[in-house]
Amino acid sequence: MKVIHYIPSLDIGSGGTTTYIRLLGEELGKMSELHIVSHRSEHPAAVRNCTLHYIGKDILYRMRHDWKGILDRIHPDIVHVNCCWLPSCALIQKWSQNAGYKTVLSPHGMLEPWIMARHHWTRKVPALWLYQKKAVEKADYIHATSETERTNLLELGYNDKIEVIPNGINVSEIPMKSDWRRTKKILFLSRIHEKKGIEFLLRAAAKLRDRLYGYEITIAGDGAPDYISRLKQYAESLGIGSMTDFCGNVTGESKWKLFMSSDVFVLPTYSENFGIAVAEALACGIPVITTKGAPWHELETRKCGWWTEIGEKSTTDALEKFLACTENELEEMGRNGRKLIEEKYSSLNMAGKMLGLYMKLDQ
Repeated sequence: MKVIHYIPSLDIGSGGTTTYIRLLGEELGKMSELHIVSHRSEHPAAVRNCTLHYIGKDILYRMRHDWKGILDRIHPDIVHVNCCWLPSCALIQKWSQNAGYKTVLSPHGMLEPWIMARHHWTRKVPALWLYQKKAVEKADYIHATSETERTNLLELGYNDKIEVIPNGINVSEIPMKSDWRRTKKILFLSRIHEKKGIEFLLRAAAKLRDRLYGYEITIAGDGAPDYISRLKQYAESLGIGSMTDFCGNVTGESKWKLFMSSDVFVLPTYSENFGIAVAEALACGIPVITTKGAPWHELETRKCGWWTEIGEKSTTDALEKFLACTENELEEMGRNGRKLIEEKYSSLNMAGKMLGLYMKLDQ
């Protein structure tokens, strides 16, 4: 089977969507003839087991010309478009379907309520009217990464052909902690963006400052420089500047060392369609605190973390529960988390289910 994935950016700073396509591609490329199409960026991620193509960004001519050339050369069985709100995504889907190709759309959480509410009248409504609603309606299938995302997509009423396939990670390549003695390190690692709720973590740490004496809070990830600067100033104003380290983007071996040297991972997010960093933390054997804005109820049912309401108080309460844990309890939670990821969230499992969706469409 020949498959083309289009993703607007493969840059390592693009966050979870780049990680998703890299992990999916490495396994899906073993099962199919996989092509990934994107636009050039400063720091593109490496993706194995596929052919990469770069096309122009000029949607009026160059991008269409390049895309048509790729379709004519490859003649794919399936075109899979990743992301929403950019005109390029809707146009790639439209040009592909006009040429007779079956198309899957992965919104990657970009149609979730919190995202839809942001800049609703100034950006979302015009985009929906011009191209985005029609793109969702006309997709041959929508790929959701969780039942929560599927429910929210159904509530939009645009398209009910939705397949739930959770994201996955390459568990075999991820090291696991072997020592759960407290290091007094709390970790946030993700794209630094307003939707991630970092302020909740900072305010919770300020409230628990006396109990967190000697702890370090590491904020790892890329983001808009002005927003990161505001967060640093906010940490200073809360009196926790000296215990907060904004270390920038961390990848590769350095990322795994950072995970394994931490006692707990905290993602106090407003909205996640999956949250790959949560899966990575669990695979490393680290208990996780995240919110009901992310689809991780298994933190509670599988006893590997805390799944909270969104907000400062809930984050504070979860940190207090973490502080009350013994090291043996932290180890048990860490081992439970690793087992969960091995059983349910491997990239091999994700790729197999994705190929099943393509075959169903290609019949």
